[in-house]
Amino acid sequence: MMMTNTMPVMANNDAELVGATLSGNRDAFTQIVSRYQSLICSLAYSATGSLGQSEDLAQETFIAAWKHLGRLRERGKLRAWLCGIARNRINNFLRSEGREPLREAGPLENAIESHAAGPLPVDYTISREEADILWRALERIPEIYREPLVLFYREQQSIETVAAGLDLTEDAVKQRLSRGRKMLQEQVLSFVEGALARTNPGPTFTFNVLAALPAVTFSAKAATLGAALKGGAGAKAAGAAGWLGAIFTPLLVIFGNYASYKMSLDEAQTDMERYHVKRVFRISLLITLVLAAILAVPLVMWTVRSEQSLVTFCGIFFSQTIVIYFLTIFVFVMGTLSHRKKYLENILIEQYGGHFPPAAYEYRSRASLFGLPLFHIRIGDRFDVIRGPVKAWIAIGSSHSIGVIFASGGIAIAPISFGGIGIGLISFGAIGMGIVSLSAIALGVWSFGALAFGWQICCGCGAAWHAAAGGIVFARDFAAGGIAHAAQANNSVAVEFLRQTPFFRIAEFIARYNLWALWVIPMFFQSHIVARARRRQEWKNLQLPTLPKI
Repeated sequence: MMMTNTMPVMANNDAELVGATLSGNRDAFTQIVSRYQSLICSLAYSATGSLGQSEDLAQETFIAAWKHLGRLRERGKLRAWLCGIARNRINNFLRSEGREPLREAGPLENAIESHAAGPLPVDYTISREEADILWRALERIPEIYREPLVLFYREQQSIETVAAGLDLTEDAVKQRLSRGRKMLQEQVLSFVEGALARTNPGPTFTFNVLAALPAVTFSAKAATLGAALKGGAGAKAAGAAGWLGAIFTPLLVIFGNYASYKMSLDEAQTDMERYHVKRVFRISLLITLVLAAILAVPLVMWTVRSEQSLVTFCGIFFSQTIVIYFLTIFVFVMGTLSHRKKYLENILIEQYGGHFPPAAYEYRSRASLFGLPLFHIRIGDRFDVIRGPVKAWIAIGSSHSIGVIFASGGIAIAPISFGGIGIGLISFGAIGMGIVSLSAIALGVWSFGALAFGWQICCGCGAAWHAAAGGIVFARDFAAGGIAHAAQANNSVAVEFLRQTPFFRIAEFIARYNLWALWVIPMFFQSHIVARARRRQEWKNLQLPTLPKI
């Protein structure tokens, strides 16, 4: 099995490239793909007449070559070996389609009058109408003349390159080209020349081949596959979703945090409890403002020195402020947890005889499955910390809840979780951990938020193992944004990868329509119920006792 080293490659001939690839140098295989992609794609296109299918067959060829390169005995005959693999793939494809290369040739006029159903892949700069006209002209020519003709115009009209690629003499190539040109209709000759030049596979094709290889590892040198686009429109567009998340997050956090603060005050029964609630939030906010102000000084200096935009500064500043605030709240809550439990235990014994009083609102369904109720909602429970979590298939609690399907609460654990701390397959909240995490501080395989860590992330700031988009992002393989560091960072390869990856398309949709705010809705709903219960209780306390009848 080949390793994935990334040392520099100085080889100029096929044998050296094969040897370097077998030694574990992936950059060497990158050179092989770049060197022969035009030849293999041309052979496939000449046989199939489909630009998309020809590149699919060429990719299959290179992937098969990667897997079986160790079987190549004569390394200097790499080109012929690749052509052999390609022709086998082409023949298998044609047999499976039940047709011959020259098929269903129709009048050129019909192709000119046809209309396209959709755009070609991004590398192509010709329309489907042009592609149809192109093949209608070429398919009438026998393959013996069509192959050198296609390759000639794709290889900058080099007879020497065509001769080497097809194992022909230069005189033979000249003869076949001459006969092929005569077979072309005069009115489409200039069109075919330009169209073939524009359909030559480029950096994206090389990227697609390498991305399909097992255990992909990209090196810094592989960045030469695409033209650098630092600060360009492509990188900015790819990182836009991360910036939107970083900028809108503070607004959402303010609303969600206010709901949590108000609900805590409504649950408190004494002035001492309310004092401690206000103290935690007040000190957390003060610490956040002080630390954010201190960190803003070097941030402003960096922004001015590197001539970054105001949007970049705001995105980074907001992201770090959110992270500091939630971490401060988390530390205070966890640090005072034991003291709060002891206090509530004493209150429970002294005022309620050790029996838990009813919550502001509680509903437990009669129907159950495997011993758990289908629904259990307990909101506005003053003693929720010592009472234990709400457990159900769908569980909603003030402090902590555990659900088989769904959970919402201060700490929520379920496949779908909404909470201050959400843990599950899909988690929403201030701090989220899961397969998919949409949180202010997000940790997951796919993460979206102000600060994010995971396999793929879209954020204000964060680090990913595979790919990242946003403000300040670090990744091993692909990254695009304001400041990006990766093997492929802010270049055409990185931007193309992000555009093709479903997670980043979904992240852009989430940022655009603010779906991240979904976790705020349960917080406000719970806050409203608790506030209404408190008002009812206060009203009862104000009622005068009814005098007995005489």
